[in-house]
Amino acid sequence: MVSVIQNVAIDCADAYALARFWSSVTGRPVHPEDGPGVRETQVMLEQGPVLYFNQVPEPKTVKNRVHLCLRPEGSRDEEVERLLGLGATFVGDHRHPDGSGWAILADPEGNEFCVLRSESERAGVSP
Repeated sequence: MVSVIQNVAIDCADAYALARFWSSVTGRPVHPEDGPGVRETQVMLEQGPVLYFNQVPEPKTVKNRVHLCLRPEGSRDEEVERLLGLGATFVGDHRHPDGSGWAILADPEGNEFCVLRSESERAGVSP
């Protein structure tokens, strides 16, 4: 017997606003029956578990112990710029001159996530 990961739950102050940010990041819609003011909502990903957003009263206070790692379709650096334009903030730079590494960003509520190299960058071809 095994368990299947149903969702990745993200506690937040504004479930709908944060879901809209992650909807823009992933290109997947927020649950169609939900709108501003809902206490919980979700973004259904094309593959894998659902991103579930749950409104909680307490603010985030420490670094995430679990975080999402994104692998962009295009280049890592172009994706970082796109995400910054969507409202993410830059947290840390672990990119190296040889092109390896990752960038750490935070969503509008301060939840950290990483942007990795694309498959084509990992293979050494232009994205």
